[in-house]
Amino acid sequence: MDPRRLDPRHLDPRHLDPRRLVMGATIATCFVLTPLVPSALAAQEAQEPQAQFEAELDVAEVQLDVLVTDTRGNVVIGLGPDDFVVEEEGEPVEITSVAFYSNRRFVQSEEMAARVGVDTELLPRDRYFVLLIQDDRVVAPGELTRQYMNISRYTRQWVLERLLPNDWIAVTSYDTSLKLWLDFSNDKREIEAALARMFSGGKPMETWPSRQAEAKEGPSLLRDLPQGKDLVKSSTKIYDAMRLLSGTMEGVAGRKNILFFSLGFGEARSGGVWTPDPRYYPEMVQALNDKNIAVYPIDVVSTTDAGTIQDRGNNQALSQLASDTGGRYYFSFNTFLEPLEAVAEENNGYYLLSYRSSYPAGTEGYRKVKVETVNPTFEVRARQGYVYGD
Repeated sequence: MDPRRLDPRHLDPRHLDPRRLVMGATIATCFVLTPLVPSALAAQEAQEPQAQFEAELDVAEVQLDVLVTDTRGNVVIGLGPDDFVVEEEGEPVEITSVAFYSNRRFVQSEEMAARVGVDTELLPRDRYFVLLIQDDRVVAPGELTRQYMNISRYTRQWVLERLLPNDWIAVTSYDTSLKLWLDFSNDKREIEAALARMFSGGKPMETWPSRQAEAKEGPSLLRDLPQGKDLVKSSTKIYDAMRLLSGTMEGVAGRKNILFFSLGFGEARSGGVWTPDPRYYPEMVQALNDKNIAVYPIDVVSTTDAGTIQDRGNNQALSQLASDTGGRYYFSFNTFLEPLEAVAEENNGYYLLSYRSSYPAGTEGYRKVKVETVNPTFEVRARQGYVYGD
């Protein structure tokens, strides 16, 4: 057996501890490059004046979730700092640490775990999935109604049959604004009921503080979402909805994924070519990247369907969004169960890479990041940047 592959037979979905979380918050410190001391200045008086440099820098610890799979789609384990190449704004950086996380328990010996570089104290790890269904039935009511019925059927089957006890699910939708149907939960029946309520035309969760149930402990979208009518006003576009969701997951430690069921968004230009809207798209992607959130768009109309709305141009946005956030775009499948299972499978294990980066104090912006492995046959997916400063 190749010890570098994550074989499901070696990871036991039992013996799970959902409390085992590792914080991934940004750490910031400051240091000052000070002028030379007086004695040194005195020694230089006889020399020609030289320019002196004084600047204050902030140093941040950047952390990246990185998925690594082989040519067969198996999760690769046993990699260390020397196996990765990370560049920030085109310049190589020194990796300070690499840790492997999985939602399952490594059941082979401690000797084998040490040999492949797996710290069993870090396993198992919680996973977080946000289901976001973009309701576009106004485009083609008859055809899409059937598709949304299939989404309801297969997502509920996936929840009941495939989710593990340390998988957390939140249910949201978007039509003209963002709606929350269920906050993060690992109760399968509760998740199934929320999905049934959403697809049958029920009412979403109340976001008015006075009408909410007692605040829950643990991960929560509701806790940081705008309240009442403010949620409607602040999420009139799908870009806004994505940014709001990313903000609610800032403090969630673990692999975070948005499963985005959609026909596409934005408008295709002449010739059917979609281009990102510069007013909204970059800000949305930067917000998702900054919170280490991968988006997995799932096309509401698969290419295996003989649909009348398949050639629509703006579904190119789904492919771009997946690429820009370290996710994957699913557009060809027989049932919606296939992409759901594929997303869960490839998120069985991931690496957390850390490195230090500095920037002038008091500044803010966005820096692009590129992650590769030394082995060119491995497929690597990670966020493409982060926001720095205040």
